[in-house]
Amino acid sequence: MTTQIKRVNMRLLSLVENIGLLVIAIATVVAMASEILSMLGAMRVSLADLLLMFLYMEVLAMVGLYYSSGKMPVRFPLYIGMVALARYLVLDMKEMDAWRMLAVSCSILLLTLAVLLIRFGHVRYPYPEDQNKS
Repeated sequence: MTTQIKRVNMRLLSLVENIGLLVIAIATVVAMASEILSMLGAMRVSLADLLLMFLYMEVLAMVGLYYSSGKMPVRFPLYIGMVALARYLVLDMKEMDAWRMLAVSCSILLLTLAVLLIRFGHVRYPYPEDQNKS
């Protein structure tokens, strides 16, 4: 009886998870299409537009990777954070004081170091299930 309840709960959780991922993917594609239409309407593409497109692509890649492997690497949200901070820096640089620019730049550096540390840890200390795949 309890294993049957667990199985039903896992199926329900999986369904909700898949619906959530589908909503995220659709919303990202809609936002991306809206940005493309905006660029076409303005007849110009800025660096901020390109960085926003990279953000959308990272979100789609993250959803796709989760669908294909069932795992969500911590690196992907860190990449998204780096690109988002870079976009913020590019867009608001003229209104920022030196300390804020330094803080945002240091935040990007910290995220970069976190990715490097995660990659090093993954290579140096792999998970047991990753060692079985080799």
